[in-house]
Amino acid sequence: MDSKLPANGAQAKPIVAETREALAAALGELRALTHGIHPAILTERGLPAALDELCHRSALTAHLRLFLDGRLPAPVETAAYYVVSEALTNAAKHSGAGEVRVAATREGGQLTIEVADDGVGGASAANGSGLRGLADRVEALGGRLSVASPPGGGTTLRAEFPCG
Repeated sequence: MDSKLPANGAQAKPIVAETREALAAALGELRALTHGIHPAILTERGLPAALDELCHRSALTAHLRLFLDGRLPAPVETAAYYVVSEALTNAAKHSGAGEVRVAATREGGQLTIEVADDGVGGASAANGSGLRGLADRVEALGGRLSVASPPGGGTTLRAEFPCG
């Protein structure tokens, strides 16, 4: 197999930079595609079953409390699912938590999702694209996302969606 990379380091830099840009673009496209994949359990059994499955698969001990009656609009269920999925992933990767609590409540035409861990805190939307992407997803449905994460005090992510 022939290499296109020159032996001279200075000549190789532009090729390496171009390759990095191409890989970053491909990764971005892959993320966009995977975020568009709709979990079958969500379609077939609804948000309670999907959240239960997420909590069972969580790398951390996850406690789930549900206060839901009936199905919600599909876009709301989908966004709520991804909020919980991303929050559980973030907690497992970054929080140093031992456990996480997940709650979903429908009250007065609003769905509230809350994910709270007992980790080190310090999470911020400014530190990465994950929380910003979640906020965009929630806001696109007329909702809002808040994050409380004092250093040493764990992280609580709260998403509120209008759902009629």
